Amino acid sequence: METRTGNIPAPASAATVSQAPHADLVFALGHTRATVETAGGKAARLGEMIEAGLPVPPAFCLSTGLFDLFLRETGLAAEIRAAEARGAESRTMRELIVAREVPEPIARTVLAAYEDLGRPRVAVRSSACREDSAAQSFAGQHDTVLDVSGDMALLEAVKTCWASLWSDRAAAYRDSGSAGSIAVVVQEMVHADVSGVVFTIDPVGGQPNRLVVEACCGLGEGLVSGRVSSDFFAVDDRTLEVVEERVRYKVTKCASVTPGTIGMTKVDAADRNAPCLTGEQLTALARLALDVRAHYGTEQDIEWALRDGTLYLLQTRPITTRPRDRTAQDKRSPYVAPQPEAVQQGSLWSRMDIGEIFVGLMSPLGLSFARYYQDHVHRDCAAALGVRDTGDVALHMGYLQGHVYLNIAYTAYLLGQCLPTRDQRHFTSRFVSEEADLSTYENPFGTFPGGIEDLLSTLHWVQSTATEMLTMKHRAEEMAATRLYEFDRARRLDLTRMSRRELNAELIRYLDFFHDAHVGYMPYYINAFGFYGVLTELCGTWLGADGDNLQNRLKTDMSSLRTVASAQEIWKVAQAARARPRIMEIIEEAPLEQIARRLRDDDEGRAFWNTEMEPFLRTNGTRGRQEMELTHPRWIDDPSYIFQMIRRYAADGFSVDDIMGRSRARAEGDARSALEKLPLPQRKTLETVIAMYTLCSELRETTRMSMVTSIWLVRNAVYEVGRRLVAEGVLHSLDEVAYLDFEDVRAYLGGRRTGREAFSRAKLDERRRVHEYHNRLPEPPLTFIGEHDPTRSVRPAAGGTQLEGLGSSPGRIIGRARIVEDLVWQADEFQPGEILVTRYTDASWTPLFAIAGGVVTDIGSMLSHSSIVSREFNVPSVVNTKYATQRINTGDMVMVDGDTGVVEVVEG
Repeated sequence: METRTGNIPAPASAATVSQAPHADLVFALGHTRATVETAGGKAARLGEMIEAGLPVPPAFCLSTGLFDLFLRETGLAAEIRAAEARGAESRTMRELIVAREVPEPIARTVLAAYEDLGRPRVAVRSSACREDSAAQSFAGQHDTVLDVSGDMALLEAVKTCWASLWSDRAAAYRDSGSAGSIAVVVQEMVHADVSGVVFTIDPVGGQPNRLVVEACCGLGEGLVSGRVSSDFFAVDDRTLEVVEERVRYKVTKCASVTPGTIGMTKVDAADRNAPCLTGEQLTALARLALDVRAHYGTEQDIEWALRDGTLYLLQTRPITTRPRDRTAQDKRSPYVAPQPEAVQQGSLWSRMDIGEIFVGLMSPLGLSFARYYQDHVHRDCAAALGVRDTGDVALHMGYLQGHVYLNIAYTAYLLGQCLPTRDQRHFTSRFVSEEADLSTYENPFGTFPGGIEDLLSTLHWVQSTATEMLTMKHRAEEMAATRLYEFDRARRLDLTRMSRRELNAELIRYLDFFHDAHVGYMPYYINAFGFYGVLTELCGTWLGADGDNLQNRLKTDMSSLRTVASAQEIWKVAQAARARPRIMEIIEEAPLEQIARRLRDDDEGRAFWNTEMEPFLRTNGTRGRQEMELTHPRWIDDPSYIFQMIRRYAADGFSVDDIMGRSRARAEGDARSALEKLPLPQRKTLETVIAMYTLCSELRETTRMSMVTSIWLVRNAVYEVGRRLVAEGVLHSLDEVAYLDFEDVRAYLGGRRTGREAFSRAKLDERRRVHEYHNRLPEPPLTFIGEHDPTRSVRPAAGGTQLEGLGSSPGRIIGRARIVEDLVWQADEFQPGEILVTRYTDASWTPLFAIAGGVVTDIGSMLSHSSIVSREFNVPSVVNTKYATQRINTGDMVMVDGDTGVVEVVEG
């Protein structure tokens, strides 16, 4: 499709406006010189771009003079001055404006201009005098109302924009001084197919001669709010060649869902893997950006939209932030503080099997919470394993490119105090993917000191382990009971009614529970891990070829595993809903975000909620994806995914045997016959190890819910802080909670800093930029030695239809692939028997495994969530393919071989 960038029609004749009572206070942009004083920064810029011949949608401006007249004519000027003098909150001024009627002469003037524009659907945008300047951008501080149509709707939208001069966000941003005045731009609405932003200089990486383009499907509001995935392009500003491209899988977009209502909808399946922009469109956009830069003589941040092949410019502002520090960008070691050269270059780092809770890119808030865990919890977790000397906690973990790594070298050194891991290879081999070659590896920390230290450490470990074996069942029961008590207590509390001191006390309580839950969970996790390793070694030693992968074929009681049982429990809820036509009608027909409310507002729905949903949520509701990441809502916060799975389980008529029985029906004949060949002592030994592995796995899953719930409790307190910061105007929206630092949250609640002292705009913006930079980079390796260059491009090999990974659940299957990027939005698309292809999974994905034909992930290991649950469901699985989500498309016919670790596209 040809991309056009000109021939924007001019507004209609201004004859109607000229006859309006206050015609001199309203003008068509591009036809009358707009100044910052009369039109605000945004309108002035748009007028300048129209005059320069740039493709801007037609618009008119309600000047600052019209706003000032409105305040005088309604008596609001005096009321607002009085309110400001007595120190009233910004909300008071907003309420005064919104509640007041627009005087008839002013209304006629506004509507006359609307008539001249042709009465299209419009975007109504605030344009304050102090925004879009070289000193402060004020981006996002004042309101915009989209897709407005009709006289009354337009007048209400104008009042909303006027009132936003006193938004909490704007008040916090200007920090001092008067509010000034505000104009309003009424601009023809562009229902964009694609939209985004182009920076005429790299605002994050700081690389020279680069235009940076972020593009998303639909309206740009989805990109600004961070709710949609976007493509990234870098264009050389000399040659206009695309020098870097990162196309992401795009599931949702922001669009007009009904006239006048903007919401989230799905991207067409055919467009999800495709770049938002063609090469020609990128070139045209780059030329426009250079024209804007040349016109203003300074670097620009430009919002744009593409509709039916035509490019429009919606806004431009000078870039007010400098590219971030190259020193931080070039960080290649996970160590927080510099280390001796031998340690820096020789440490082994891994993010395999660290409880799934740290998997994937984390937000600045998530990373800072991980640091809290490292500083305040991880040492005691190590002690719970029987480690006498827990070492320097600063060396236990590291951080690179927005990911959390475990220092395997230092951990292996410390675990040398424990008998099972005296030989470090027993530990390191479990945390190494093929990226790291350990054939000649030497730990820079050496081995743990021998002599008396070794004897004391061994005795300490023996005593701790014996105590653990004797008490582990009872302790798990106590942890489960405590979890339910804390969960029920939290459900009864209203955090919004607490003072800051009370909320601080509540957070301290939650962090104490967080500590105890993690320390209590760790022995079960490591013991299950250890018995699995023993089982693997014994199978290989005693059974030879018959023992290959045998440990993954041996039966464990799937019904005892809490994670897997959640699928069965969703099935039960689905059957209960299916038996009630009224309930299924609500679940199937209501938008996902409205189902819970509609159920609770309905008499029959309320009974269903109380008898079915509440017990399920009490048992499973604190689950969510990537649990240590505080920004992710849990099932109890947003049950959309649960309703997706209820729809799926009910619609397809699965029986409980379909979901739970596949594991019990797995072929175990080969495994049993192999065991029966062994001498009795060896067979009994293996059976004992299997029993211990099963027991520890069951206790691990039971106590894991305590750990997960403790994180949910902390999340509740942090988001209550976020709500208060939004009300104070410190944050623009709750989305910005992702850029908080957890230690700042604690300082704020502890009364040591005010909101504006603890959460400065400069820090928030810098964390956002760093996070965006990390999000653009290729996925870092699961394991590496020494340092890793995060700017090194990692791309799939050209051509070829075969991938090799780690076969983690045996079996071979052929089926249609489905790429799943967003679990909530795509759960209803997933068809029974399809091959689930995704980057990684965690516990929240488990119900989907019940209907999957096979599972393929970019990252993972033999003991990652996707591997364990695939084995429990008897689903062939290949993990750690690195590029599956890039090389496979939804609809491809794919062969998954869980024995050899091969994934092959056999039919496109």
